[in-house]
Amino acid sequence: MGFYVLNAFAQEELKNRYRHYVAYKTEQAISIDGKADEVAWEKANWTADFIDIQGINKPIYKTNVKMLWDTNYYYVFAKIEEPHVWGNLKKRDTIIFYNNDFEVFIDPDGDTQNYYEIELNALNTVWDLFLTKPYREPGTVVLNDWNSTGLKTAISIRGSINNPKDIDDGWSVEIAIPFKDLRTAYGQDNVPINQFWRVNFSRVNWEYDLVNGEYFRKKDNKGNYLREYNWVWSPQGVINMHEPEKWGYVYFSSKKIGTKDVFKIPPDEKIKWELYRLYSAQKKYYSVHKKWMQSLVPISNLEFTIDGKVIVPEIENHRLGWTISVKSPFSHHTLFIREDGRFILKKDFK
Repeated sequence: MGFYVLNAFAQEELKNRYRHYVAYKTEQAISIDGKADEVAWEKANWTADFIDIQGINKPIYKTNVKMLWDTNYYYVFAKIEEPHVWGNLKKRDTIIFYNNDFEVFIDPDGDTQNYYEIELNALNTVWDLFLTKPYREPGTVVLNDWNSTGLKTAISIRGSINNPKDIDDGWSVEIAIPFKDLRTAYGQDNVPINQFWRVNFSRVNWEYDLVNGEYFRKKDNKGNYLREYNWVWSPQGVINMHEPEKWGYVYFSSKKIGTKDVFKIPPDEKIKWELYRLYSAQKKYYSVHKKWMQSLVPISNLEFTIDGKVIVPEIENHRLGWTISVKSPFSHHTLFIREDGRFILKKDFK
C-alpha cells in the first residue's frame, strides 16, 4: 500500500512562503495614468522583489508592486524592469502571456474556486477571465468572455516600445479593479474592510528574436518556443499559478496611509495549509489506485502542530468523494476541504 508522505515543511518555512501586504485606504482620488505620482502612492510601500515562481532562482529583472484601495476600487501599481519593452498583441482577451505581461490573480473568499485573472502587456491590451475551479479539477469552466466592465488600466513606458535600437528602463502598470465587478451576488457589499484576500501577481518574460526589426518570442533550432520565465510576488513552489491555496495575503486596512497596521496570518490559515497538503496526498493516492482513501491511515505524519496545538484531521467518505475536516482550537470553527479542492468554513458562533 505504501505511505503518502506530506511535504515536511516547518511551519516557519511555510509562513515565509506566503507573502503578505497591508494595503491602506486612500482618501485621495487616484488617476489611472500609469504614473502613480499621487501622494498616496508615494506613501504606499513596495512589495518585496518578485521571485522565481518555484521560489528558487532570482529573476534577471526586478519587479515590485504597490497597492491601495478605496470604497470603489482595488488599486495595483507595478514597476517592471525591462531593457527591451515590446508587445504585438492588440486584441482584448487574446492570450496575453504570449507577450511579456503582468498578471493579477484574486480569490476574494479564499476557497480556491470562482477566482479572477487579469493580464496586461506593454500595449495595455487586457485579458480578463473568470475561473470556476483551477485547471487541475475536472469540470473547470473558464469564462474568457467575462469582462471587468469598470476596469481601468494604464501603461507608462520608461524608454520606448518596440524599438530595438535603444535600451529601456522598463514599463509600469496601473490598475483600478472595481469591487462591484467582483461581486458574487447583486448588491453584495464585498469591500474587504479590515479583511484579507488571497492574491498573487505574476510576470511572464520571454527571450526574444528580432525579425526585420520586430520582436518575437525566441525559438530553438527545432522551431519550438523557448520556455518563458515566470516571476511572481508570492512563490508557488511549482510552475503553476493556478494553485490558489499558495497565493499571498493582501490585508485591506482602514487605517490611513502613513500609519502602521500589522497583519499576522491567522492560525486557521495555517490549518488550511495542512488541509491542502492532505488534499494533495489524496489526489496522489487516487492517481495510483483509481479510488479515494477510506481512511487517512496511509498518510504518514498525519497529525500536525499549529502554534503549539496538536491537530488531528478527520475524513468522511460519501458517494461523490470525501471531506477532510478539522475543528480549530483557535476559532472553534470547523474547516473542511472537499475532493474538488474547495475550502469551506463552518462558523461556530457560540
